[in-house]
Amino acid sequence: MKKIVFGSLASAAAALATALPARALEFPLDKGQVAVGVIETARSSNDDTMLDLARQFDDGYVDFMAANPGVNPWHPGHGKTIAVPNFFILPDAPRIGIVINLGERRIYYFPPGGKTVETYPAGVGVQAGATPLGVTRVVLKEDGPIWRPPPSIRAERPELPAAIYPGPDNPLGKYALRLGWTNYLIHDTNKPDSVGRNVSHGCLHLYPEDIDRLFHEVPVGTVVRSVNQPVKAGWIDNRLYVEVHPSKEQADEIDYNQPMTPAVPKQLVQIVAKAAGDRRGLVDWDAVRAAGLAANGIPMPVKEGWQRFNRSFHHFFASDLPRDQARARREIVTKLARMDVAGARRGLVLRRMPHR
Repeated sequence: MKKIVFGSLASAAAALATALPARALEFPLDKGQVAVGVIETARSSNDDTMLDLARQFDDGYVDFMAANPGVNPWHPGHGKTIAVPNFFILPDAPRIGIVINLGERRIYYFPPGGKTVETYPAGVGVQAGATPLGVTRVVLKEDGPIWRPPPSIRAERPELPAAIYPGPDNPLGKYALRLGWTNYLIHDTNKPDSVGRNVSHGCLHLYPEDIDRLFHEVPVGTVVRSVNQPVKAGWIDNRLYVEVHPSKEQADEIDYNQPMTPAVPKQLVQIVAKAAGDRRGLVDWDAVRAAGLAANGIPMPVKEGWQRFNRSFHHFFASDLPRDQARARREIVTKLARMDVAGARRGLVLRRMPHR
């Protein structure tokens, strides 16, 4: 495995348990820290699907595919190089309790004490606005919840029974955190393939192993904040990065195994300009636009004057695509590949790790 490590050795070690079928992502967190995690690359086997690999590395399907354009989701092939995009700029929100970033299809949990952060991919609403934005709290924890279909689902499926009790047919799974918003929950799912996709009527679906951990850690009364930030930006060790996730429309294209239509996100320039502050004159705006068009969910450097990124990583992003897509991808990557990975003192180190 090849691995680009961000931050401390402790944070790298926390994210290295790749032998497990799935693992929650937990990272040490210093005051003022902007980003956590690592970018990994792994190689697929004959039996892998991208759904399997996304779950193994605790990623959601849409963003996992966005980081690996052109890969066959059902048959990536033996020895295929796969990006594991577990390097995150933290949402622009208070670091208290649970932060749901709908635009990223991901949940962050900041335990009391402010020393760590956990993050989990989530299935989110199929329609824009399906989940409220704002602040609420966990009001009830249900072990073995009973599902009573809400009016929105009852209207679509009137044949459903009044209640579905715990068991394999219960879409709430084993655990549920009921929120102060009526009929909104963070819960388990009997369809793990829904995680990281736009699939729900407003609830948040987590992998069974993730909700098991979160359920037993989060007390009733925990603050829950819902934001919509598909674009994030921040300074990491004197480098400005921007992280862009697929829009709902692009996520739907990925879901249907269609090429993602490039589009510059709304507010991209404003978000980067705000993060740049009085250093906006150092921003490579062509690289910003390229990052917006790529929408691969990976933080990318957008400050002028850097050396080329490592060629093997450049090749990884541009390889194994149809010729026309590969050409477009190379043009985008050329704008993005400006990171100097030579020095550990700058916070990024290229390391070789054994194959999984």
